[in-house]
Amino acid sequence: MKSYNLLVTPRRNYVKTTDSNHWLKKYPNLVKGLTVVRPEQVWVSDITYVKTDEGYLYLSMVTDAYSRKIVGYHIADNMETSLVSRALKMAIRGRLYDTDLIHHSDRGGQYCSKEYVQIATDNRIQMSMTENGDPYENALAERMNKTIKEEFFPDRPFKSKDLAIKTTAQAVALYNQYRPHLALKFKTPDHVHKQKIPAI
Repeated sequence: MKSYNLLVTPRRNYVKTTDSNHWLKKYPNLVKGLTVVRPEQVWVSDITYVKTDEGYLYLSMVTDAYSRKIVGYHIADNMETSLVSRALKMAIRGRLYDTDLIHHSDRGGQYCSKEYVQIATDNRIQMSMTENGDPYENALAERMNKTIKEEFFPDRPFKSKDLAIKTTAQAVALYNQYRPHLALKFKTPDHVHKQKIPAI
């Protein structure tokens, strides 16, 4: 494929969305070696950027590690704590099961903030974080960013921020309800999440 110039050139991410160089408390990695066997056992979260002709937007998503369902998201023109907090609150409002839950993320200041940790604590969610800034320690969340942007945002950059926000809402709905997953035996995230069927 290389000789015929058919390889896909990966997009380069030049926008830094994680700053772990801060004094806030960081939490241990609770998911290392953990086998995920049910929905709402582990949520993973990350921030990515969305480019528009009017400037950058930032998208925070919370994904269920078992069903691959995007359970919460928020998109805004800043990376303040409110961005990730609103995504987490959406995920909490949509919970289906009253079970123990771990929230896993990188060590960015937004996730370590008092506001964010308090939301998790108030809802009996344990905090877990990457240990060494290695993206492979939060691989599912990183992969979700790529999936949404490359499969549902084909005409980047967007002409306007408003269009990007509307497209994001449509993308999340389409992904959750209609996109089959090889890892889910070609079932959709929404179906696996609601039915608790084996994901692998």
